[in-house]
Amino acid sequence: MKSSVLGLIVCGVGGRMGGILVRLICDTPGVALAGAVARPGSRRLGQDAGEVAGAGRLGVEVVDRIDVSAAERRVIVDFTTPEATVAHMKAAAKSATPIVIGATGFDARQHRQIRALAAKTATVLAPNMSLGVNLLLDLVGQVARSLGDAYDVEIVEAHHRFKKDAPSGTALALVRAAGEALGRKPERVGVAGRSGFSERKKTDIGLLSVRAGDIAGEHTVIFGGIGERIELVHRAHSRDAFGRGAIRAAQWVADKENGLYGMRDVLGQVT
Repeated sequence: MKSSVLGLIVCGVGGRMGGILVRLICDTPGVALAGAVARPGSRRLGQDAGEVAGAGRLGVEVVDRIDVSAAERRVIVDFTTPEATVAHMKAAAKSATPIVIGATGFDARQHRQIRALAAKTATVLAPNMSLGVNLLLDLVGQVARSLGDAYDVEIVEAHHRFKKDAPSGTALALVRAAGEALGRKPERVGVAGRSGFSERKKTDIGLLSVRAGDIAGEHTVIFGGIGERIELVHRAHSRDAFGRGAIRAAQWVADKENGLYGMRDVLGQVT
């Protein structure tokens, strides 16, 4: 008989999001911490995952690899690095264990690898697990379609000083949402930062990245017209929003068929 409690394996347990996930799992009915993974050589290895996360002793040892049986009802949750995520994805595919990926910064080759491996296990891949951000993506598409080419689109994103990839994965998703709604190819119109002396192209979608302090995450989409502008803003007050969204995604994907899904699938949103 299957347990009604879903076991979650957290990858990157020693990181900022890993610790938040462990604490949130302890407070979420219906899920339990079933595994904790850190990078090889980490000083966290062998420690209790709950104590590492500040959640008290949980009896789950931090290890450096995913060890799961295909018979177990488990979901892997990954907020690590692109290289580590692909390795965890391979382990997930080998055991047909569903996986939720919240890491960002993947290159084209890594995206291809994830898509190929998703054919072997149910996978949720999202640049941002926040429920509010995923609503913002829908709103951006709706506003862009309504305003058309008469309004310029600019996106400003801000994150903490430790974030390595820029622009953020969420900002790039916002470019795609606006670009597709306007019939533009996002890879051709996204302009990251500006310098020099030249006039803005009408089809540009501007991207500006800010890295400072401990900003959890802020995204502003500006639709600028002559005489007025519209701004859509999402601010994450803490990383808990990302963790709660990831747990919700894990609960949703646990019994889904193999394939690649996004947070819109999890939320049942249709643009």
